[in-house]
Formats: sequence, C-alpha cells, structure tokens
Amino acid sequence: MTASDLARHYARFRVGERVLLTGHSHQAWPDVAFGAQQRAWLDAAEHVDEKWALAAEMAERARQGWRRLLGEGAGLIALGQSTHELVLRFLSALPLGERSRLVTTDAEFHTLRRQLDRLGEVGLEVVKVPGRPVATAAERVAARVDGRTAAALVSSVYYATAEIVPHLEAVARACRRHGAELLVDAYHHLNVVPFDLAGMALEDAFVTGGGYKYSQLGEGNAFLRVPPGREGLRPVITGWFAEFGELAAGERPEAVPYASGEARWAGATYDPTAHYRAAAVFPFFQEMGLTPARLRKINQRQVGMLVEGCRRAPLEGRVRLVGLEGAGSLAGVGGFLALELDDAAGVQRLLRERGVLTDHRGDVLRLGPAPYLRDDQLEEALGHLGEVVVRG
Repeated sequence: MTASDLARHYARFRVGERVLLTGHSHQAWPDVAFGAQQRAWLDAAEHVDEKWALAAEMAERARQGWRRLLGEGAGLIALGQSTHELVLRFLSALPLGERSRLVTTDAEFHTLRRQLDRLGEVGLEVVKVPGRPVATAAERVAARVDGRTAAALVSSVYYATAEIVPHLEAVARACRRHGAELLVDAYHHLNVVPFDLAGMALEDAFVTGGGYKYSQLGEGNAFLRVPPGREGLRPVITGWFAEFGELAAGERPEAVPYASGEARWAGATYDPTAHYRAAAVFPFFQEMGLTPARLRKINQRQVGMLVEGCRRAPLEGRVRLVGLEGAGSLAGVGGFLALELDDAAGVQRLLRERGVLTDHRGDVLRLGPAPYLRDDQLEEALGHLGEVVVRG
C-alpha cells in the first residue's frame, strides 16, 4: 500500500493536500474515527443513561489495543483521560511517607516534569539526573535509586529530541533490588517503535502512554499498564468508579473499598467518545497491515529522507541533527527528526505560513512524518525549510 492509497482513508484531515509534519504530536485521524464519534453520540441518544454498558465494551476494546502494542497479553490496563490523571493515581499509591524520594531525568515531558517539581516544593526529595547523553541515562538513574526511593520515573523515548533511551532494564533491576517502583513513559514509543515488555525486561514496570500521537486515537485515550503483584496498592487519588465491580479480596470493612482489577485505578464519570474512536482505529491499523514493525520501517525511511535533505545544500551546516551526532544513527531515534537551529519558533511560524505544519521545543524544531505522507510532500517541506532558514 502506498502513502497515496493510505491517504484516501484520511480524507477529512486532507492529508494529501497539506504537509502535516506533526506526526509526533497530533497525527491525523482516519475517517473511521469520525464514524465512531458519531456512533457515541447516537448511542447516547438511543440509550441515555444505559449507554454505559456499551461504553464499557468500547473501553475493553481500547485496552485490547494497548495490550497488543505493549506485548502485554492479559495484563491490567487502566484507562484515563490523560497520562497526568493516571500518573497522579500512581504517585498517590506509593508509600511516600516512608519512602519520600523520586528519581527522574531532566528530559521528561511536562506531565512528569511539572508535577514532580511541585511535589519537590512541598517536601518530597526529587532527584533529577541529566537525561543526556542518552546512552548512559539509564545508568545514571539506576545509580540514584536506593532504599529511600519510592519510584523512578523515566521516558523510553525523549519527547523533545526523539532519542530512544537504551538499557532501561538497568533501572528495572535497581528498582527491584531496592523495592522501588518503575514508571516508564512510552508515549513517544508506542506505535512508531516496536515495544516489547519482555524483550526490554520491563515486566515489573508500570507503563503509561496515550493515543494523541502515533496511535491516531485523539484526546482522552490514555492508559496505565499495571504490573503483576500490585493488587494491594490503594491510590489515594481515587474516583467513585473504583468501587464498581467485585470488591477486592481482603479489603478491610472499615476502609474505603476498592474493586479488583483495572477498576481499582478508575476515576469517575468521563466522556466515553474517545474509547469509541479507539475501538474503531485500532482495528483499522490491523486491517491496513500497519503493525509497529511496518510503521517503524516506514518512519525510518521518512526520517532518513529528512536527514538526507538536511545534509545537503542549502541546509548543510545551518541545522544540527539532534540525536545523530557522532556515532548516532537512525536506529537510535524514534518517530521524528529534531533540528537545533536559530529561532526555531520563527522558523515554525514561517513554515506554517507556507502550509508546512511543524512544532518546536525551545531551540529545537521537530519534524514528524506519518505513514500517509508522500515522498514529494517531504521534499516540498525540505524545500520550504531551506528557503526559510537561508532567507528568513
């Protein structure tokens, strides 16, 4: 299937008419998502308050999709409207009174960065190690995990630079040795770089991510993978949906009750529309043969085209390819190309005026291709980028 063939399934986003280099942030949604969104409304109109049985079915289909991407099997997948919502529940389940130390890096997305910084202001010890160089980031995190540590919280792919963080198994071992938990933010990993819990030795890890980016599910589709052996955790930040279902065995009658399984991590009343989209889009990927392995192959070729374009005139020497310095290779980066250059914000604005949509983080311009983009669209983007960088 060519990019043009695939683009026909994204007619409402007009992916064939625009150069959407936003695949690392907001990918286009396939047209099946529009039908799913309508179905959510129509089900509410037809069934009113009895729609929740249908919503529960859609939620389980969403879980199945995340399990496939994680290589999880039948593990627990808690759902939420955002990763922040789920990270809060995770943090609130930790024994922070006895273990007041959290270990992270300075390269984390704002979900972790801001919340951990704020917790540091109210007395928790937040140890923040340098995220770069990425080759030794896991080693630095693992070295700071000790008996006072409640959890280590790290990304598997950096949101700002697309660098894949190797050797996370070292952090997992350190956490296991000291009785701490590990939370892996896989948002920039899933559905663009194959993820394998067992192969990465992360069976003991919590994993979070969502559908806003490479999975094309849109907002409201976040998840938290809960590893085995955590049945007794009791999140302090908890909603009344966490009482639904069969109560967990051994719950003290005088204590706030929790259901067993995923419901233990539930919040409260939510908009189920997102799960309708997920229930339609995950099968669409399967029908199109867009497995993580194939998506990785497509993405690496596209990012490779962008790299080659940036290494030839007029861009040669004017931009720095982040993550590809020295011996760095495409195998070490995730779904987008990060370019360090002067006035990244201004370059993004000028590209937008030319119909090329990108984004930036500080002085880094991010170019995120997607499987529905044609090669000529990428070349067009490179042409505009060269003109903007040279002429301003």
